[in-house]
Amino acid sequence: MKGNILNTDQAFELLIEAGVTEDTSIQTVRRWFRERKITYKGSGQDNGYILNNTDQAFHLLKDAGVADSTAVQIVRRMLREGQIEKVGSGIQRPTYPTKETASKQLTNRSSDQDLIIRQLKVKIKAQDEHIKGIEHLHQTSVASLIQQIDKLKKDIIHLVNEKSEFQRETKKLLKENIDLTNELLKLKNDVLKGNQKGSEQADHVPPPSAPITVDYRQKLGLSKMASDKEVLTKYKKLLKLTHPDHGGNASAFHFIKTDYDQFRLSINLK
Repeated sequence: MKGNILNTDQAFELLIEAGVTEDTSIQTVRRWFRERKITYKGSGQDNGYILNNTDQAFHLLKDAGVADSTAVQIVRRMLREGQIEKVGSGIQRPTYPTKETASKQLTNRSSDQDLIIRQLKVKIKAQDEHIKGIEHLHQTSVASLIQQIDKLKKDIIHLVNEKSEFQRETKKLLKENIDLTNELLKLKNDVLKGNQKGSEQADHVPPPSAPITVDYRQKLGLSKMASDKEVLTKYKKLLKLTHPDHGGNASAFHFIKTDYDQFRLSINLK
């Protein structure tokens, strides 16, 4: 469809092709629209633009600040491409819409503005729904974080209880270790005293027909009613405690091992 006036989109495209900056083009298009030199973009207009004559195109370009030489080249190209209907006289001023046409344009503009307002309301409604979705997601995330925090608190309490239990077990083991160490020291003293008595009473050794009876239970600090199994168990603990590989004393280990072997032999001979 042909016409003799540009719409806002066509005017903006014309200025951009003429090398006018985008900001200047926007300001010029707004001014032209206020001066009714162009129309608002309507839904029924063509995408291209066809001006009435070359004078109209030239004056528009000059009004936008385009140099004469550049404006002439653009007008010639538009004329060759069929975007201008006819060649002007060279001095004719461009014609613009009558009051009736301007009234129609204002009516169309008002209708377009109503359409834009409706579209904006739809967008606002969509944004409100989006915001509600984000708020719901936020509330869900907060609830999930609270649950995770509660779980972490329970885990911390459980770990504290386990630590306390571990500390009690550690104290118990330390006490047993101290008890075993004291027993070992007592045993070593008994062994040293026995060796000393043996050297002092060397001349009073009973004849072979009367073997010396060793009270292993007394040496270990056990009851006289302790079973052979209890005696063996006590010896094994002392052997483990005094073993050189475990940081024990080799001499003490040797004395305890000798008593242990003799006790086992005495059991087997029963």
